This record gives sequence, C-alpha cells and structure tokens, in this order.
Amino acid sequence: MSHQRPVRIDVVSDVVCPWCFIGKRRLEKALAMRPDIPVEVHWRPYFLNEWIPREGISREDYLTTKFGSPERYKGIAQRVGVAAAAEGLAYAADKMKRQPNTLDCHRLIRWAAGIGKAAEMKQRLMDLYFTEGADLTNEGILVQAAADVGLDAEGVRADLDSDKDVAQVEQQAQSAKEAGIGGVPMFIFDGKFAVSGAQSPTYLADALDRVAQANALAQ
Repeated sequence: MSHQRPVRIDVVSDVVCPWCFIGKRRLEKALAMRPDIPVEVHWRPYFLNEWIPREGISREDYLTTKFGSPERYKGIAQRVGVAAAAEGLAYAADKMKRQPNTLDCHRLIRWAAGIGKAAEMKQRLMDLYFTEGADLTNEGILVQAAADVGLDAEGVRADLDSDKDVAQVEQQAQSAKEAGIGGVPMFIFDGKFAVSGAQSPTYLADALDRVAQANALAQ
C-alpha cells in the first residue's frame, strides 16, 4: 500500500474532553499498528461545553451545573482515571480547579497546524489540563504552551488578544454539531466512514484497514 494515497482522518474533539484525551492516544496506537498505511490526521474543533464563558468558571461550579455536584462526578472520574492509566496517561481530577472555554485552545491548534504541529499542540494542552491541572484560561500558560511546540510566543500573544480565526473555529465547531455529531471523539475516515467514541486501538486499526482496502480497490 506504499503507493496508495493517504487516508484522511478528521478527529473531531475537544481539549477538555477526557475521552478525547484517551481517544487520541488510542488512535496513535492504532496508527502504529498499521505503519504501512499512510494517513493524514486533521484535528477539528468541538465545544463540549459551549455555554462556558470565555473567562471560564470554577471546576466546582462546572461539576455542579453538569452533574449535580462534584461528589456525583467522583465515580466517573475514577473510571476515566483507570482508562487513562491503561493508555499510559495521567488523569488528575483533583488538580483541575478551573473549567475553561476552549475557543483559544482550538485557535492554538489551528495555528500549530501551520507548522505541522497540531497534534503536539493538542497533546500539550491536554497534558496541561488533565495531568497538570493548569488553567487554560490563563493567557500566559497558553502562550508558553504554544512556544513549547515551536510557535512564536509574542506572535501568539498578539493573536490571542485579537479576533484572529475566532469566526473560523466557531464555524467549524458549529458545522460539527449541524452534521449530527453530539459526542466526541469522532473519527471520520476519508469523509465517508465514522467511528464514534474512544474505541480500542484494534477497532480503530481495523477501521483504517477497511478504508485503505476500499481505496486500493477504487484505484
């Protein structure tokens, strides 16, 4: 399949979605299982909690609004933590103190894509949030994260202070909702085959096989 055109994988997800955090790692494992199939991965924005204001809210207020109380989330957090650990990830629910609006995070991922570092930017933001408990509404943290993957810090700071790409990110996220995507992560293979949820690496690798084989037959 070395001469086959790459399979395009659009990953619709949000930075603060724990199953997107896990799903990203599972996709990476799936791709490692199929090294002979060329792929192009594109990270698409989604707002899991579009009602949260740009400045964010406290984690306690968020959990109360969404789950009824922080205590009612503890069982979910434990299950997520176990699933994350199985993938070599750390889900530190106790460190998360602020729930951000993720518009600026998605803008950073979009800008990082310009230097081929969208996946790295996405991972850095997720690690900051889920593992380190960082406040993703803090511009200084976002600027440093951007610099960590190779973007120009001062350029990013200026862009964050502007409306650059706000409309584009919001439009892409809205388009996902209008397309019927009500939960993430969603993996879309070549625009014609979709896998919903943080499925196992084997499941994702099998999906990749099916699309690659169909493409080969169509050539």
